[in-house]
Amino acid sequence: MAEKRVWLFREGNADMRALLGGKGANLAEMTNLGLPVPPGLTITTEVCMDYINHGNKMPEGLMDEVVAALREVEEKAGKKFGDKANPLLVSVRSGARISMPGMMETILNLGLNDETVEAMIKLTDNPRFCYDSYRRFLTMFGSVAWEMDRQKYFESEVEKVKAREGVTSDTEVSAEGWKSLIPVYKQTIKEVTGKDFPQDPYVQLQEAIEAVFRSWNIPRAVAYRNMNKIDHNYGTAVNVQTMVFGNMGNDCATGVSFTRNPATGENKFYGEYLVNAQGEDVVAGIRTPKKISELEEDMPDIYKQYTDIAKQLEKGYHDVQDMEFTIERGKLWILQTRNGKRTAKAAIKIAVDMFNEGLVTKEQAIMLVDPYSVYQVLLPCFNPAAVKYAHKIAKGVNASPGAAVGKIVFDTEEAAQRGGAGEKVILVRVETCPDDIHGMAVAQGVLTLRGGATSHAAVVAKGMGKPCVSGCEELVIDLDKETVTAADGSVFHKNDVISLDGGTGEVMEGAVEMVEAGIDSDFETFFGWVNEIKTMKVEANADTPKDIANANKFGAQGVGLCRTEHMFMDPERLPWVQKMIIAGTPEARKEALDKLLPMQYEDFYAMFKALGDKPLTVRLLDPPLHEFLPDKEDLIAEIAALKALGKDYSDKEELFRVVEGLSESNPMMGLRGCRLGLTYPEINEMQVRAIFSACCDLKKEGCKVQPWVMIPLIGHVNELKVVKEDLVRVAKEVMAEKGVEVEYKFGTMIEIPRAALTADEIAEYTEFFSFGTNDLTQMTFGYSRDDAEGKFLKNYVEKKILPSNPFETLDVKGVGELVKMSMEKGLKVNPALLGGVCGEHGGDPDSVKFCHKIGLNYVSCSPFRIPQASLAAAQAVIESRK
Repeated sequence: MAEKRVWLFREGNADMRALLGGKGANLAEMTNLGLPVPPGLTITTEVCMDYINHGNKMPEGLMDEVVAALREVEEKAGKKFGDKANPLLVSVRSGARISMPGMMETILNLGLNDETVEAMIKLTDNPRFCYDSYRRFLTMFGSVAWEMDRQKYFESEVEKVKAREGVTSDTEVSAEGWKSLIPVYKQTIKEVTGKDFPQDPYVQLQEAIEAVFRSWNIPRAVAYRNMNKIDHNYGTAVNVQTMVFGNMGNDCATGVSFTRNPATGENKFYGEYLVNAQGEDVVAGIRTPKKISELEEDMPDIYKQYTDIAKQLEKGYHDVQDMEFTIERGKLWILQTRNGKRTAKAAIKIAVDMFNEGLVTKEQAIMLVDPYSVYQVLLPCFNPAAVKYAHKIAKGVNASPGAAVGKIVFDTEEAAQRGGAGEKVILVRVETCPDDIHGMAVAQGVLTLRGGATSHAAVVAKGMGKPCVSGCEELVIDLDKETVTAADGSVFHKNDVISLDGGTGEVMEGAVEMVEAGIDSDFETFFGWVNEIKTMKVEANADTPKDIANANKFGAQGVGLCRTEHMFMDPERLPWVQKMIIAGTPEARKEALDKLLPMQYEDFYAMFKALGDKPLTVRLLDPPLHEFLPDKEDLIAEIAALKALGKDYSDKEELFRVVEGLSESNPMMGLRGCRLGLTYPEINEMQVRAIFSACCDLKKEGCKVQPWVMIPLIGHVNELKVVKEDLVRVAKEVMAEKGVEVEYKFGTMIEIPRAALTADEIAEYTEFFSFGTNDLTQMTFGYSRDDAEGKFLKNYVEKKILPSNPFETLDVKGVGELVKMSMEKGLKVNPALLGGVCGEHGGDPDSVKFCHKIGLNYVSCSPFRIPQASLAAAQAVIESRK
């Protein structure tokens, strides 16, 4: 911990965010710029964590340091804290290093008591203002410091006073009305807490400081940090600042504004203010505020001073500023400035405009946009005004962003048929599996009762750019009746229209109005800069030519993962896939594979042609074979039905025997990946023959192609040696037959810890490592992804057992260390070895930055996540230069 625990505003600067918090650092900077900032002091973030880590116990001697610093604040303000003639009143506010607006606590007007309120009346000759300020302080102190219900114990009494006086607005309540609340509030505090309201201002101050420290861990603050991936160990600073008042009369005001429009990015002042009010009135919506532009008419000199300061701050911070101000008796005071929150569309426009205005460099412009928000620009969204009034049916996991409206359909085949015909449908399932791909592909969105943010539905939906809400366990599906029932008892039938917001996880009744998104010139300009700066390639996960079209649209530099099993799930091919599986001899299996070969050829021909001269990495068949066969329970029911009807069921019985024979206790760790290829080599051989046949034909046509063949789930080097030797033989045979050579690479997926630990052995026989971080995370943690997300991961994050969901953001210390170690070991043996990540972590900005840091060559992600991955890769370059 730093030796100095309490800093005066004049002692700090803008570079001390980690210690003084964003608010404290900015107040210090503005003070040193000579701007009109009420004097004050900041208690460091380290003190907050010391307080929390020692069981909410105040550090010894801290209040002595606060009081000593307060003496200089008194001198600057010309007032004395607790004085009966000229009292200093203060605000006590939180301030984390990363802005968490509205998440923690604030107490205003601290220092008022039965004596100082009378002194204030004599000084201001305004009893109404003074009693109003005192009742506000009692409200905040009781609700924040002593955790009383604000509405129940305080605001309800205000309504009684207004009713008694026959008024509707707080500004109309008389001095006597406000005064009458003071004894009521003090008595309520005593009854509820068993403690007297403290008349000693120094006791008030310590209680308030402790309340702000504790607010670091209130539920909404913890949830906000989880959502925004903010470290729970940062802590909040506490700012104790001289009060200035916007509620002393009509020459007073308070407001909040942005230097640019945070919704659109327009270079125009945006904000609101209220005359004769305190800051909380603007936020709480007690009165309808005025637009900030009207301040130019009400107080033109103040408006000019304020806009000049705002421009100065925006220029100095190289970012849009979110400012709070108070006007006290015609004098402007700046209470806070911070970098303003904004929509992704606004952020991109602001970055481009500020560069064009000469306010930022390209590198600074790139750092102005949050990569986690970029997806918003690419996806349709709901009109916020319409969402406000929509009937919310349920809320699940916001698994894949975007907005969708359509009719409820429960059956995948029906969804595929109706969606393929152009009808807007929402596929509603208990959970999805590979069999549902064709239905998902044409649905507007997907709703599941089970699964998390990286469940099958979530991963596939992200890849397709489809909105998805998963894990909506409060809903109940009755597939027989084709209904879904909400927790409030509402019943929705097939063909009823619902709306899904994949960004928030909300499910709403009816067709909520949508707003289409689109790429504009600012987007293209901005991402042109991004691509100039980033050094790591960003490729796409793509399984169809349509996926590749989207990948090209968003600037993919290749395909880092083509999952061939999705091709096999096509209804035209599935019967031949099943025949291949059922085949009892290699000859019978070859017959089925011969039927599949031209289909696979067509797939690869179309995909390589669409991608052009960029590399396309094809993962050979990976999942267990049972995934391509009917469910065992369904077969039992079908056989029973055929028996009852006296019909032939021998084919179904044979299929049942095969399904029974392929069933495994843990199929994801059973016969799959390279093990499948070693057991049935003819499957891999067919796929490689299709890949190289397509590539050779395209080369003859003048197309440059780069096939990269990926062998999945290697655990031992000998697996790779045997499989690769066989497949290289097939590739060479095809090229000899076609009379043409193509450049190619053979590589492997590293998704088993043993493969990572023996990467030096494996590197001798491979040209690239592709880290399948989803499976590597499962095997490293010993978690089943869907079970973990459904049962305990959310709880782990909320309780800070884990910093984040390891299936969303890469676990750097565990899984990340395996990736880093694998590359280091592999490069020692094979200096030309390439490395990349092809799981969904490849689209997570924090994970992408880690991949850049350890020197990976590429990441691969869903096409719609390419812009955010690219931005993160560019930001990683800029951050590495600091």
